[in-house]
Amino acid sequence: MSDMEERILKLVIEAGEDGNPPADRLDKALAAIVPEEAALSRSRLAKMIAEGAVLRNGAPITDQKAKVAVGDVYEITLEPPKPVETVAQEIPLEVLWEDDDLIVIDKPAGMVVHPAPGSEDGTLVNALLHHFGGNLSGIGGEARPGIVHRIDKDTSGLLVVAKSDRAHHGLAAQFEKHSVHRHYLAVVHGVPNAADPRLRGTRGVSFEAGNILKVTSQLARHKTDRQRQAVLFDGGRHAVTRARVVEDFAGTAALVDCWLETGRTHQIRVHLAHAGHGLIGDPVYGGKRKLPAKVIGEVAAQAAASFPRQALHAATLGFTHPVTREELSFSSPLPGDMEALLDALRNGAQKG
Repeated sequence: MSDMEERILKLVIEAGEDGNPPADRLDKALAAIVPEEAALSRSRLAKMIAEGAVLRNGAPITDQKAKVAVGDVYEITLEPPKPVETVAQEIPLEVLWEDDDLIVIDKPAGMVVHPAPGSEDGTLVNALLHHFGGNLSGIGGEARPGIVHRIDKDTSGLLVVAKSDRAHHGLAAQFEKHSVHRHYLAVVHGVPNAADPRLRGTRGVSFEAGNILKVTSQLARHKTDRQRQAVLFDGGRHAVTRARVVEDFAGTAALVDCWLETGRTHQIRVHLAHAGHGLIGDPVYGGKRKLPAKVIGEVAAQAAASFPRQALHAATLGFTHPVTREELSFSSPLPGDMEALLDALRNGAQKG
């Protein structure tokens, strides 16, 4: 079977913590579990169900309101990829690995991953199309060829991109199973601590051995602000984030190592904000919080207040090569702006 024919997305309805499926009706349940990289909205899934593109346990189902049960197996037939019309642009890329099937990129802050309204060009996809001469997996669709996962525009760091459809399938399966190892470094307000009674009383927040912060919730689009994600405990998509303090800056801020059990949009940013430890520089979830100059010093406080993006860096990435089965692991040093921020915080903490 050719790569073009292998366009079946298989999903299994699993029980949540309450023993029930993620939603009662079919379109909602599929929307809750479909991988983000498939780019299938609930309305699109409903249309595909009506068109007969969805099988339940091997038989067609066309009722989007049909009840689902734990253990149901759904197969979604995806449309063939459209010819890529996104323009290739000569944009420099920092390549850490490249072979016939995939490429690993160290993305700078400020670069959008794929074209979208308001960011039609200058994206990673535009750069990749030029780099490869158009040779990217088509599974992501016209606007996002090769894209298996993404990081936000103003987050720096590591991304793996599929060049072949077989690699795209294999990588997507690993992301779906949460077997890809990803660690992020973030600079946050305050210092997460298991001894903090406020955190102990925050729903969805717990601590594991070694003072590891764990945030567990559902995430969904904010009801009134579609650019934001909201923490929910009923509905939405299951999300788990863990964080460990690497460095404490006089109790005012911390460098934390974050890793994901799931990979949802804005997950680290919204989860740490929910825990009361929003990222420095985050314009969406960071609020107007400032570091106390009396404790950390004016220079450090100003460095944090003027930091132009969320202080978040995708520092490590590990996965099994989907074709050769080789175990691959990559690391990326902190970019200069985050290093300068940390230097200012260290100096301020020492003087304080």
